[in-house]
Amino acid sequence: MTIRAPLAIDKTIELDINGSRQRIRLCAEHTGLPPILIVQGGPALPLLHEVAKFQRLLNLERDFLVGYWEQRGCGNASATDARSTSLPQQVADLRTMLQWFNRETQQRVLILGISIGATFVLQAVEHEVDRVKSVIAVSPDSQTARSDAAADAFLQEQLGHTNGRRLRRRVTALGPPPYVDPAAFGRRARLLADFGTIEHGRTFVALVRETLFAMVRTYGVVGAVRALRNMNIVQRKLLPEIASLDLLAHPPRVTIPVHYVFGEQDALNAAGMVKELPAAIAAPDSTVVRVPNAGHMVHFDQPTTVRSIVRKA
Repeated sequence: MTIRAPLAIDKTIELDINGSRQRIRLCAEHTGLPPILIVQGGPALPLLHEVAKFQRLLNLERDFLVGYWEQRGCGNASATDARSTSLPQQVADLRTMLQWFNRETQQRVLILGISIGATFVLQAVEHEVDRVKSVIAVSPDSQTARSDAAADAFLQEQLGHTNGRRLRRRVTALGPPPYVDPAAFGRRARLLADFGTIEHGRTFVALVRETLFAMVRTYGVVGAVRALRNMNIVQRKLLPEIASLDLLAHPPRVTIPVHYVFGEQDALNAAGMVKELPAAIAAPDSTVVRVPNAGHMVHFDQPTTVRSIVRKA
């Protein structure tokens, strides 16, 4: 068994971000490393409980000062903060966090954005180009209506490959998109996870078990209960807004490199969307990679590939 050496930097800082209490955990093997900010997806997924998973799979601390940012209303936050979320507010918070991280390190920040977190990043960096070096956008959400339709078509296709009555009942009970309440959103997430399109080869039950254990370990029992409560609150606030999301209609004007990473088994990002989003944003020196044997969470499915992209960005 490999024993990990203690990090030279490992501290959690609490900040007032636009009137809400938010935390960022900074980790690095050495002092003086360039900064990278992790912007979690979800919506409403906390991040601090996944630090150990990031460190085990990607080990970005070897080359970077890694900032694991717990967004507004996520994790062991207050219900008041959770109820104050909105898509514009999350983007505004990210801009404030980038400004703080840039001042703290006196360096331009690399950003690893995941899913809807990558969407926030693309919108925020349009206004923070002097503070950001480049962006790695993992499975960014761009057009919710098309994404929902692609996932729905995928589920209907799976029905054609099985005679399972239970699966057919689950897909039928789900109904057509959009999914603007946490219960329906969760039912679809369970179906997509069980088909390997979230983390390739891992079931929904396995992912939930891992998440719950990690939350209790990080936040404690009471804090884990609050984190789950906040996920419900934030999703109720954000899902109706996300349903009308369309970055292609009004693409952000990004003038720094963006490196897009998509999983080939991601049912939420059809091939057309993978091509159209980078073309619409037209950031300089951008790259697009579709990674085999990977679902929506490419960074966990193929961490070596994602780590290589991050190091070159």
